[in-house]
Amino acid sequence: MRGADLLVNEVIGVPAGIGATARRSRSEAYDAWLARLLPARPGVALVAVGGLGRRQCAPYGDLDLVLVHAGVPGIDEMAAALWYPIWDAGLRLDHSVRTVAEALSVAQDDVKVALGLLDARLVAGDAELADTLVRSATDHWRRTAVRQLGPLRESTGARWQAHGELAFLLEGDVKEAAGGLRDVGILRAIATAGITDALRPAVHAAHLRLLDTRDALHQQVGRRVDRLLAQERDGVAALLGLRQAPPGRAEAVPSGTPQPRPESAPPLSDGDGDALLRRVAGDARTVSHALDDAFRAADRLRSGRRRGADGRPVRRPVARDVVEHDGELVLARTAIGARPDASLSLRVAAAAAATGLPIARATCEWLAAYCPPLPTPWPAEARAALTTLLGAGAGLIPAWETCDRYGLIDGWLPEWTRLRSLPQHNPVHRFTLDRHLVQTAFEASRHTRDVDRPDLLLLAAFLHDIGKGLPGDHSKVGAPIAEAIAARIGLPAAEAEQIATLVRLHLVLPEVATRRDLADPVTIGRVAEAVGDVTTLDLLYALVRADAAATGPAAWSDWKGRLVAELVTRVRTTLDTGDVPAPPAPDPALVAGPLPVVHLTGDRVAVAAADRRGLLATVAGCLALHRLEVLAADASTVDGRALVECRVQPRYGLPPDPVALSADLRRAVGGDVSVTQRLRGRALAARGAGAQPRVVWHRDAATDAVLLELRAADAAGLLYRVTSALDAAGAQVRAARIATLGGDVVDAFYLVGAWPSDPERARLEAAVLGAV
Repeated sequence: MRGADLLVNEVIGVPAGIGATARRSRSEAYDAWLARLLPARPGVALVAVGGLGRRQCAPYGDLDLVLVHAGVPGIDEMAAALWYPIWDAGLRLDHSVRTVAEALSVAQDDVKVALGLLDARLVAGDAELADTLVRSATDHWRRTAVRQLGPLRESTGARWQAHGELAFLLEGDVKEAAGGLRDVGILRAIATAGITDALRPAVHAAHLRLLDTRDALHQQVGRRVDRLLAQERDGVAALLGLRQAPPGRAEAVPSGTPQPRPESAPPLSDGDGDALLRRVAGDARTVSHALDDAFRAADRLRSGRRRGADGRPVRRPVARDVVEHDGELVLARTAIGARPDASLSLRVAAAAAATGLPIARATCEWLAAYCPPLPTPWPAEARAALTTLLGAGAGLIPAWETCDRYGLIDGWLPEWTRLRSLPQHNPVHRFTLDRHLVQTAFEASRHTRDVDRPDLLLLAAFLHDIGKGLPGDHSKVGAPIAEAIAARIGLPAAEAEQIATLVRLHLVLPEVATRRDLADPVTIGRVAEAVGDVTTLDLLYALVRADAAATGPAAWSDWKGRLVAELVTRVRTTLDTGDVPAPPAPDPALVAGPLPVVHLTGDRVAVAAADRRGLLATVAGCLALHRLEVLAADASTVDGRALVECRVQPRYGLPPDPVALSADLRRAVGGDVSVTQRLRGRALAARGAGAQPRVVWHRDAATDAVLLELRAADAAGLLYRVTSALDAAGAQVRAARIATLGGDVVDAFYLVGAWPSDPERARLEAAVLGAV
């Protein structure tokens, strides 16, 4: 707890602060305090591993200690006398008691222990015994590293899968994510084994900056935390003195022998946490690429080079001017000797993505230095290579990231400099903008067989959010930018215009599906008019699914998928026949039999009662009472019966008891006052907070109704309060659509009638806002 940590600083004298000097000072303070706890005794040594062993103590880090002994009696009592004061001081402790032989035996079976012992350092006690452990552990690792790196790579891959890639996450774990501090430890171990020079100066600099970021994060939050949450970024950036890069500033591509781009921090000026996120992304990329190179070097050492009959390493052609050599892609000798064509770097990238093989570092450096710029428009070969690259599936992301590291992407798309590591300030998104665009292209490759023009789908997926980071609606702002890029790539004018259309409309299907009445002919007709033809509709449908998959789990649901699919089906029918499909008929079970009728099936709640006003509000309130969130609601009157159908999902936890829900619904629609009082008290006590709510009117968005759109903070019971207010004000709600965007909602209410009077609309608006 924070109070205990502050007490530790006061009692032990552990200094706060950020930077290498502060970390070393903390280590020295811990060393001095721990030395006083260990009585002098031959054959016993207190050894630090982890952050204390490396003298890189975080403000609120753990202590990793090993009590090494030579079989002396009473070691358990001595250990207890050492550990308990540490716990009493409020410190987190990872401890063990072992002989040198026991420590080495554990390291033999556990690669994590083996890596930890590489950081071992004497804190107090028998220096000779500690030196024996350190030397033995290092010698053991050097002998067994090649064998142990296989299991280490598997466990590292599992960790990456669990925590993601730090370079592209909006809220990444600076320790556990790929490219984080734990990966630097692996690089240090590989360098210790002499497999490759893994700790290059650029990696060392990135490591120090990541340590500073972790220290500032601890200091900002006041406890140990390694995940850089969005709400902490500005404070951490302020502690680090970071400043935001000027908008649109381009980074120069180095001349001569190229150096990978992320190995130096970009120039900065005043700003906020976005600068921090971009710096962390660059440092994580540096670490990730160094570790990829190191693992490949270890693989080659373990498996040996494949050699031909002449004893030379095997070279296998994989594409024009590209060959596989030692598990990597390199340029053919003829390509190096000749004048390179402008499409060469794209063709190498496409070959890497298609084969899943990495591009050799020397090849990337050569391409960055000597490949000429692409002309405008691009030649057909370059355009085909880009399509192959974007459609390669799983191979796209590593190939793209490698090319980006060496500055090749900026040569293809100058706009990429603005997009690189750009944060997306939306809780639904999990990736930075650059990775989101590449990820969307990857996801779109799953749908290429569903459309007539897979090449246009891939390019539109890659460019769909190109307008983000610029003022205005990113769909509208991005459309002309995407069209210009498509023309520069060499697409005909009509196809470049279609790319612009896809970018401009890429949000239409999900927004209309979740916010509008799909049974209303006006809704379907307007979407059909905007889309224009079935080919564009199919491309948009594939793009929507790819975009949602690339955004994150919160961007899609089975309910949303069904609504979008229903909208696409109805719009396709309209485009094919010119006629808007008839609305679905009411459920026969609701229009026959004794009243009231209550049906609960999956995510659907259907109620029929004697025709009366306020039924929708009553049903909505009862659902809120049972912690159900209404996603869509339809109200109608058929043969004197009031019908309400809702699509629902649990607000949190498990679904409610259907028997209890059904009983409450029956009593509530029958006018039971006790149920009404319960739901009123519960709903009115759960009002939302945040920015001021807004009401927006759409007079021509429906056939027989006016659309009132409420934009407000989400809260339990909101639909009940608003529909009750509308009912009290004399408005009849025919349908409602509820769209939740993070902590906000956009609720659309179809009000029967024209509502042409300004005073009447103002009165209704005031009633709605008063209910929020």
